Amino acid sequence: MELFPIHLLFIMVLMNRYILGPFLRRVRGAALDRVDETYQPRVAIVIPLFNEGKGIFNAVRSLLEQDYPAHLLQIIVVDDCSTDDSYTWAQRAAEGCANVLVMRNPTNLGKRKGINRAVQAAVDAEIIVSVDSDVIVDPSAVRLLVRRFVSPRIAAVGGRTYVTNRHENWLTRMVEIKFHFAQEWLKDLERSFRQVMCLSGCLTAYRRHVLLELEPILEARAIAGVPIKYGEDRFLTRQIIKHDYETVYTLDAFCFTASPATLAGYFSQQLRWRRSNLVDLLGGLSHAWRLHPIVTIHYVSQLALLLSYPVVIVHNVLTGEFMDILVFHFLVIGLLGAIYRLETRHLPEHQRVHGACFLPMALLMPVTYALFTPLALLTLDSGSWETRGSPKAAPAATPDKGTTRLPPEHASEGTS
Repeated sequence: MELFPIHLLFIMVLMNRYILGPFLRRVRGAALDRVDETYQPRVAIVIPLFNEGKGIFNAVRSLLEQDYPAHLLQIIVVDDCSTDDSYTWAQRAAEGCANVLVMRNPTNLGKRKGINRAVQAAVDAEIIVSVDSDVIVDPSAVRLLVRRFVSPRIAAVGGRTYVTNRHENWLTRMVEIKFHFAQEWLKDLERSFRQVMCLSGCLTAYRRHVLLELEPILEARAIAGVPIKYGEDRFLTRQIIKHDYETVYTLDAFCFTASPATLAGYFSQQLRWRRSNLVDLLGGLSHAWRLHPIVTIHYVSQLALLLSYPVVIVHNVLTGEFMDILVFHFLVIGLLGAIYRLETRHLPEHQRVHGACFLPMALLMPVTYALFTPLALLTLDSGSWETRGSPKAAPAATPDKGTTRLPPEHASEGTS
């Protein structure tokens, strides 16, 4: 009974994410989904690179196929002293392409500082599009991101990411459904007030002058004197909002990437993301009151849940009541799996998985909360890129056959 307030907190976060957020999104959607098809600024696509191998070649080539005016588009690859053949592959991708520039850092500087170098080099660009080196970008992505800059106050527009290897094994099937909710549902509340707190480095467009304005803050990021190289996209998004700009998220623009296919890779990713969540949720408390009140409540409740839920799990284990919390997880996850099945029923089989594939999350969730939250708190000063476990790069992401453009009911959020 003494843990009831924590259970109430869990329900509050679920309500915000899956009921209030979607409700507000639908009520305010028409006003938030405005686009400006006439806006065509100079754009520089920046790709930070580290140990990606041939994947960077595929990423650059996909960007050369953008349906954005070629004379307004530049591609800048920044290699952060890769220890494999990534730099060679990047140079090969740039051969014969006057609008592709390949740079190499003098020393290993980290992802954010590499991006900052590229932003400085893109002197003619008004918009910077940040793209991860392991993604394949849809040909319409740049155009669909740019048209969302309908107000000078909008400083960043993020796109969504699809899992390419969704059918590889049980883990990638589970991640496919997790990605679906993370992008179709969980950002709705923040989107409704143009205060999206995390825009992914996989595919996000920024106003260049805002990045230059924030550069001293981004360059100086550290914990206990140790430069931090993880979670740079979440930190940047928070700084943009802190400086009274707006952030927008769109389902129209998207890219493709491969999900971790092993538990070791998945746990490494989750630990990195948990560190990022903790650092920026804690760091944002000093100015969370400046957000819209509804976003502030959601923001604080997420942090409170992140810190307290491991206590619930450990308490249940020690008192022999772990099965109770496990049953609760299976009920919630099973319901979400059924919702996913309903929402993707119109898609062909190769573009979706069965809703029951989400059930393993019911067990992985308490494990990651109980183990990774305290571990993340103890390793917040990690200074690694932490995007690869070894110099050998993962296979390049390749979209499933027939998924270059997804059906409107799944790929678009409406543009009225």
